[in-house]
Amino acid sequence: MKYDGLDDFLKNGTAALAKGPVAMVFVEDDVEIDTTLRHHQQAGFAEVLVFMPDAFPLSTNVAKTVHRITYDMSVEAALETAVNAIIKAAPNIWMYYCYNAEYLFHPFCESRNIPELIAFNVEERRDAVLSYVVDLYAGDLWRHPNAVSLDDAHLDRSGYYALARGDVKNHGHPKERQLDFFGGLRWRYEEHIPAPRRKIDRIALFRAKDGLMLLDNHTFNDEEYNTYACPWHHNITSTICSFRTAKALKSNPGSTFDIDSFKWHNSTPFEWHSRQLLDLGLMEPGQWF
Repeated sequence: MKYDGLDDFLKNGTAALAKGPVAMVFVEDDVEIDTTLRHHQQAGFAEVLVFMPDAFPLSTNVAKTVHRITYDMSVEAALETAVNAIIKAAPNIWMYYCYNAEYLFHPFCESRNIPELIAFNVEERRDAVLSYVVDLYAGDLWRHPNAVSLDDAHLDRSGYYALARGDVKNHGHPKERQLDFFGGLRWRYEEHIPAPRRKIDRIALFRAKDGLMLLDNHTFNDEEYNTYACPWHHNITSTICSFRTAKALKSNPGSTFDIDSFKWHNSTPFEWHSRQLLDLGLMEPGQWF
């Protein structure tokens, strides 16, 4: 189904928001759009909304199974505007958002789907799942100049760290159960990344509710949504494996000529399997065994 903008979808397409979980994919360029959509359909999302310009192609078989919404991601606050509009239209529905060339993984995703993950999270009395955005990049930039290759994807196996998240309203004291996470290409090439965009944590999977709003730093106006765990034990976290930073660094004239290869001594081929991410400590199963 195709809609001529967000307003058209909110007027005529809200049947897609009746149950959930719903995935929202925001398309910034024409790279790996179809694979991103298929990946999230296979993960178990009931509906997939894709926000993208009319100029970008979408394969016929994928177009028949998603809700295509004409949208311009170059407009300021485009992401938050759309996500918050969907939240308002569908309170109590679980939803997720990402960009094209990003792929969600959760513990044991080869045998357990997103609805099962959500069901367990609800039992844990949690309304959100923290995601770490782990950078993917092509091993050979001469063969893949846009830094994207599903067959030659690599990631950093170490170099990730966390800092306390200060509370401006409380004289800078650390917020309870909240951390800012860093690592990957945003850390290694931080001179090319604005400071507010360097952290890699994102509350990507969450339950919508009245009054909930996504902010411009990938956190919410409800502080409990921004926590990595509940007070009594660790909770599930997920990983978004993303080519987005690598694409940006190789398409930006200010950085592309400084980078001949993203590989370093801590690079390793990405196996496209949750076990590798769990072994590297890039996501947490919590009490889900």
